[in-house]
Amino acid sequence: MNASCPSGRPPLPRSAAGPADALKSLTRILLDSDPGAARSQSRTHDIGLRLLHASPCVCEPNFTSLHPDDLSFLFDAYDTCFLDGLCGKLLGPEGVTFRLSTRMTRAGGKTTRLQSPDGVVRFEIAVATSILFDGFAADDPEVTVCGLPCRHRLDALQRLFEHELVHLAEWLCWDESHCGRTRFQDIASRLFLHRAHTHQLITRSERAAARGISVGTRVTFRYQGKRLQGRVNRVTKRATVLVDDPFGERWSDGRRYARYYVPLEELRPLAD
Repeated sequence: MNASCPSGRPPLPRSAAGPADALKSLTRILLDSDPGAARSQSRTHDIGLRLLHASPCVCEPNFTSLHPDDLSFLFDAYDTCFLDGLCGKLLGPEGVTFRLSTRMTRAGGKTTRLQSPDGVVRFEIAVATSILFDGFAADDPEVTVCGLPCRHRLDALQRLFEHELVHLAEWLCWDESHCGRTRFQDIASRLFLHRAHTHQLITRSERAAARGISVGTRVTFRYQGKRLQGRVNRVTKRATVLVDDPFGERWSDGRRYARYYVPLEELRPLAD
């Protein structure tokens, strides 16, 4: 997919500078570049529109499927428009991979630095699909990502990806990245207008709590045609429910339980 940036600065030709010069140029952009609010908003809006046009999955703002290629598209587009293509130049074609995570239930994204036994360093950017797809129901409260209100999943995806791109760029320039520190927040604010480094997305725990289900709640559910009762021990993608069972695992309270992993929508809270 083509991720050029017709409305932004032209990308730096790959032959124009070596790695040392590219690193200096990227560092200078991160410390000094300030496109201004209007240009930043125009660029990010354009990137979102082009993703909608190019992606077979992201066909509408509240998309219902996503592919790692969509993250790759965002990387190329943002790197070109905001960072002169320097992250891609420094990393090369194998230097960064993209992953969709169904197991991340609290963080919206994660950038990981990986080093192989032979010393080769690469990076992985992961985005939590469960958080994206759990949000934006009709009666949900307002979602904010990086301190910015998000009207739909595409807004949230872009804000999450911008956050992770700052992590990646910081790693390349300084071999570390901490979103709670001033430098990170200054970069994210100047380039992407971020107002915070935290997210207010709807998690499954929050959605379960809205239905009266949280850790410790007594619940009932159906399993293999039987109605069982137990207590919620954990809430992630599914709820872990402990049901009294004389042949089950002994827990710290001295009782024996069988563990069941139950989709949240199949649970019904019981009055104590």
